[in-house]
Amino acid sequence: MSGHTSQRFACTALPLHGLVRVQRQPLQDARGLFERMFCADELAAAGWTQPIAQINHSITRQRGSVRGLHYQRPPHAEMKLVSCLRGEAWDVAVDLRAGSPTFLQWHAERLSPGNGCALLIPPGFAHGFQALSEDAELLYLHSAAYAPGAEAGLNPLDPLLALPWPLPVGEMSERDRSHALLTESFEGVRL
Repeated sequence: MSGHTSQRFACTALPLHGLVRVQRQPLQDARGLFERMFCADELAAAGWTQPIAQINHSITRQRGSVRGLHYQRPPHAEMKLVSCLRGEAWDVAVDLRAGSPTFLQWHAERLSPGNGCALLIPPGFAHGFQALSEDAELLYLHSAAYAPGAEAGLNPLDPLLALPWPLPVGEMSERDRSHALLTESFEGVRL
C-alpha cells in the first residue's frame, strides 16, 4: 500500500439515467486495508462535477429502521455519494425528475463495507435506506449544503412507490412517516 499507488473505482450505470454504482477497489496487505472513498478526478466521468459542499454521517441502531426518502428542491438539488462504513443497508433512490422516462421508478443497492459499493445519486432523486443490521453506519457526501427551506420527502410506505423493504419496517422518524402520499398531481422536480 504505497502512497503513490492509484486507487480506482469501477463505475456501473444503473437502469435509472444518472444513477451509478461505485465499486471501490481497496488495496490490502499484511498491515490491513487502504480504500479511497472519493476522488473528484476519477468520479467526474460518473457524473460528479461539483465540489463537496457537505459530509454527513449517520448511525442507525436498530435493524429494520428506515431513513428517508429525502431530497432537496431546486435550486438546492444535490448529488449524493452514499457509502456504508459498518453493518449493511438497503439503499434506494427514486427518480423524481419531471419528464424523465423513469419518473417515479426506483433502484436499490445493498451497501456494506464488505462489498465496497457506494451509490452515486444525481440531483432530482429522493434517497433513503433501511438498516439491514444493527448499528448501520453511513457516510454521505453532498454537492449542495442542507437548505431547510428546500427540504422535501416522500413517504417510504407510499403504495404508489411500492418499495419492497427487505425487512419489516421498524423505527422511522415522525417526519418521514408523515410525508403525504403521492397523487397524480405530483409533477416531480424540474431541474
